[in-house]
Amino acid sequence: MTEKDKMLAGEMYSPADPELAKERHQVRLLFHKFNSLSELDLEERQQVLKKIIPNSGENLFAEPPFYCDYGSNIKAGKNLFMNFNCCILDVAEVTIGDNCMFAPNVQIYTATHPLEFKARNSGKELGKAISIGHNVWIGGNATICPGVSLGDNVVVGSGAVVTKSFPDNVVIAGNPAKIIKTIDNG
Repeated sequence: MTEKDKMLAGEMYSPADPELAKERHQVRLLFHKFNSLSELDLEERQQVLKKIIPNSGENLFAEPPFYCDYGSNIKAGKNLFMNFNCCILDVAEVTIGDNCMFAPNVQIYTATHPLEFKARNSGKELGKAISIGHNVWIGGNATICPGVSLGDNVVVGSGAVVTKSFPDNVVIAGNPAKIIKTIDNG
């Protein structure tokens, strides 16, 4: 297996691998361009964003700055809005449903490290996929941690640190996030 294959499989891999380093460099050039373009260049900005996140549906929009590790591991549905300073560390797949909104400073992290210091000091790391359902609203400064799945119609309160998965139709908030309300979408 290549280091990229290991990374995408959720196994320990070396982020220093030349192929992975090249891919990260290429996307950094793109998001540097995206983040530098003016609102007057909205059409060009949208074209660059589509190159950063090629696996996305229609109506993808992000306010700069936007950051990610690879972009190609983000699978986004239609009508995704990401406000200022969104960061998605996509060393594993990040799946985002239709009609989702991310407030400013939303952080989505698939990247993680071993708990045991010897393994952590090896320089290797791993990732755990994240899944975000349809119609999800993530509040400002919220962090979605590795391996989390959020159901459909979930609302994540501002500043929440989401360390575990949650079902459909709930409002979650806090650190660590917990259910504070169910939503009647009937």
